[in-house]
Amino acid sequence: MSVTWSHTRALDAYIRDCRAEFEEKLATLVEIPTVSMDPERKPEIRKGADTAVDLLREFGATAASIPTKGNPVVVGKLTTDPRNPTLVIYNHLDVQPAEPAEWGRDPFVFGRDGDRYLGRGATDDKGPALTALFAARFAAENGIGLNYHFLWELEEEIGSPNFESFLKGYRKNIRARSILVSDTIWIARGKPAIPYGLRGMQPAMLVLETGTRDAHSGLVGGAARNPVAELAKLISECFDARTGRVRIPGFYDDVARPTAKEIRNFLSSGFQVARFREAHGLKKLRTLDRKKLLQSIWTEPTFELHGITGGYSGPGVKTVVPPSAEAKVSMRLVPNQRPARMFRLLKSFVHEKNPDVRVKLQAGIEPYLGNFTGPYPDAARTAVKFGFDRTPAFVREGGSIGAVVTMRKLLGVPITFIGLSLPEHGYHAPNEYFDWGQASGGMRTFARYFSEISGI
Repeated sequence: MSVTWSHTRALDAYIRDCRAEFEEKLATLVEIPTVSMDPERKPEIRKGADTAVDLLREFGATAASIPTKGNPVVVGKLTTDPRNPTLVIYNHLDVQPAEPAEWGRDPFVFGRDGDRYLGRGATDDKGPALTALFAARFAAENGIGLNYHFLWELEEEIGSPNFESFLKGYRKNIRARSILVSDTIWIARGKPAIPYGLRGMQPAMLVLETGTRDAHSGLVGGAARNPVAELAKLISECFDARTGRVRIPGFYDDVARPTAKEIRNFLSSGFQVARFREAHGLKKLRTLDRKKLLQSIWTEPTFELHGITGGYSGPGVKTVVPPSAEAKVSMRLVPNQRPARMFRLLKSFVHEKNPDVRVKLQAGIEPYLGNFTGPYPDAARTAVKFGFDRTPAFVREGGSIGAVVTMRKLLGVPITFIGLSLPEHGYHAPNEYFDWGQASGGMRTFARYFSEISGI
């Protein structure tokens, strides 16, 4: 069944009437600092889960907070008729850390600036989660033949380490025909994108200890090994920082290259290099060639250095040789690359170059590749065109969502990505925000998508 014009009028009235309620609910969620990577935030995580359960129940769903070895997963069921097909809607409610000094304001105090909603988690991913919930309530109240099963995770920002064990125990409660994920980013405002592929990731820590305490460089310099310098040298051997080319033997062996049709889709997506650079605050890029840039962020693997710690970092120069250093690195992976194998390659390479460096494994995420043709992509295309009056581009995305790989493996049903975030919204960045234009258009999009897939 497609949304009729009568549905459209009712939907537009619903969206107008629910704006104040949406803003109130988003404020409540944003002001709970559900920072999953900070162990001291455990009480806020629990509060966030309990608040989400209450919210789902308020919208007519049955809901519960399911414990795991880490943070809980919030589940909710909104049933219209047991005979109707069920859609799983996945979002996450945990957020990245945020430093007030970088923001110029308290990131966990909700703010409004015209149509913009300010605060950590507003766009990643509390705003989109709430948008989908509002749309589901409308659809349920207006006879669209679909049931909804919400999975709201609280560990996505740390790689979803306990989501698989949760889903193995919980999947007997799920009878889904398909899955909707709203945790992705458009190409630009006015340029909606539907990803069908995600890169995977394998992080690691490189640790080198050469002493027990700081030593005076005037007394030991020339004899003592400098662990910060040695890690810097090791990193430069892992990849070329100017070009990004990875130097680890075997790194590119399993890479699945995009098809010519995919490349044509990428180039016709409306992606602009200047807009990309501006949205992410980038002064320089490795290339200005659109084709090369698109492939580098969507279809090619990477090696990245995220930080080196060790030695003195205060004002001026303190002439010490530090006793230890640590480098935080990761490899973004593309289809056919496997995190476990890539970690083995890294560990072997590091041992060959500097056997004193310890390589500590962190949780990895498999890459994901779905379809951009078929009934569900067609439904998504129709829905986005209805919601935003723009035809979406089908692209891949450079980020990773660990739960997506788990749901594909354990539930085995089609997965569709309909994200609402914009590059300028500040994913993982200071001054993050969401906006009413994306929320209201998102409600229109989701309601139409629910209607379209109810007949598949």
